[in-house]
Amino acid sequence: MPKITFINSDGNQTEIDAAEGTTVMENAIKNMVQGIEAECGGACACATCHVYVDDAWTDKTGSAEPMEEDMLDFAYDVKPSSRLSCQIKVTSELDGLVVHVPERQA
Repeated sequence: MPKITFINSDGNQTEIDAAEGTTVMENAIKNMVQGIEAECGGACACATCHVYVDDAWTDKTGSAEPMEEDMLDFAYDVKPSSRLSCQIKVTSELDGLVVHVPERQA
């Protein structure tokens, strides 16, 4: 199983084992990662699963599709590395993925 590390704004880290084929958000919720709210349950209809993809991983996670970009307009403190974790599918290539959780969700 690929490992994902979530780093909160206070520096606390949570490392989880993520099932391939799921999303980063689903794994965050399943493992109660602090700061990931996911109010819409992964429908790309809110911005409460916003994360910053670590620079070393942006190429492997890809870029946001237009619908995700529209939802990111509602996220708090959007950066070039911002993604909605519900839109990042877990694959074996993402083993070791590091994402940073914003100080707060929108």
